[in-house]
Amino acid sequence: MYVFGKRLKEIRKKAHITQQQLGDMVGVTKVSICCYENGTRTPTLETLIDLADSLNVHLNYLLGVDALAIDEDDKNNTLNIAKDEIELIKELRKHIKLYEKMLDDPKRTMDYFEQRIR
Repeated sequence: MYVFGKRLKEIRKKAHITQQQLGDMVGVTKVSICCYENGTRTPTLETLIDLADSLNVHLNYLLGVDALAIDEDDKNNTLNIAKDEIELIKELRKHIKLYEKMLDDPKRTMDYFEQRIR
């Protein structure tokens, strides 16, 4: 829900709405809005819908779903991908050796990163 929290805060600030005001609009506390933005609490589906409606944005955008990628081999296999994820891929492509290693064995690469982060 990282993208959601980031988007929620960004949209709220662009609308010049305080956390208290947004909370009042959707029937939750200021603390709840703060927790949604920080990723420490997940809103209910009803609250998610209310947030999107109150901020006049599509729910998909609020959740970070911005683009539709289609598998070249199977037109029935689609994947929604956020702009933030697209930016990550663009940045990875600038580091061709790392990018190629990731494409060659994505699971092994992610396991390596996970071990390094700990």
